Amino acid sequence: MDLAKIERVYTSYAKIYDSVFGKVFHEGRQSIIQNLNVQPHEKILEVGVGTGLALPMYPRHCQIVGIDFSEGMLEQAKQKAAEHQMSHVQLHRMDAGEMEFKDDSFDTVVAAYVVTAVPDYRKVVSEMIRVCRPGGRIIMLNHFSNDNKVIAAVERVLSPLTKHLGWRTDLALQTVLEGTPLHVARKQHVNPLRLWALVECVNEKNMNGKTHINGVKNGNGGAAFAHRNGTRLSEQARGQALG
Repeated sequence: MDLAKIERVYTSYAKIYDSVFGKVFHEGRQSIIQNLNVQPHEKILEVGVGTGLALPMYPRHCQIVGIDFSEGMLEQAKQKAAEHQMSHVQLHRMDAGEMEFKDDSFDTVVAAYVVTAVPDYRKVVSEMIRVCRPGGRIIMLNHFSNDNKVIAAVERVLSPLTKHLGWRTDLALQTVLEGTPLHVARKQHVNPLRLWALVECVNEKNMNGKTHINGVKNGNGGAAFAHRNGTRLSEQARGQALG
């Protein structure tokens, strides 16, 4: 899956996404926010904010920044923010694999139905870790490949087909987390047939000496994160903060 194709697919979904997928995926989004215990002035990043279905669920005492690469999806989110007068929400078109935020900009990073719908999940997870503060929360809500070998085999067969629809079905959670400083604090199965997992992780970068995913580079070929074992590697790895 390349970024341009994904953008075209999800822009084509933009006006029908809420009616087709909204109710199916509602439980998962609601479960994220019900368990967040959001503190006043907490900064939360929604990666792949889509049409903004989750935005009205957040308390207004926090700051929400939502990013998406699909202009069509983002336009729907902007309409919701305007209709609900969400002055605490900022929305930006941005590639999740090359975010334009400084290191440690957010207390919590949420990625709902994202990591299997991007060209390079490693870059996206790497960027989420970078922009989330040490000790902050990174929450992924996604379908991951099943532990049952028979079901997993079916998912591998289906994955080339589902990629044309904008996502893959053969990515394992263990693969996503491998080599990262993420510690799984909670895992909950949600949505119909419990085929999706809500995974809440603690970002332990700078806490255990590991701050990046081995071998992952940013878009400029530099280190994915600005620090390693407490030593600054590259100022070029840091994006510019928005706003």
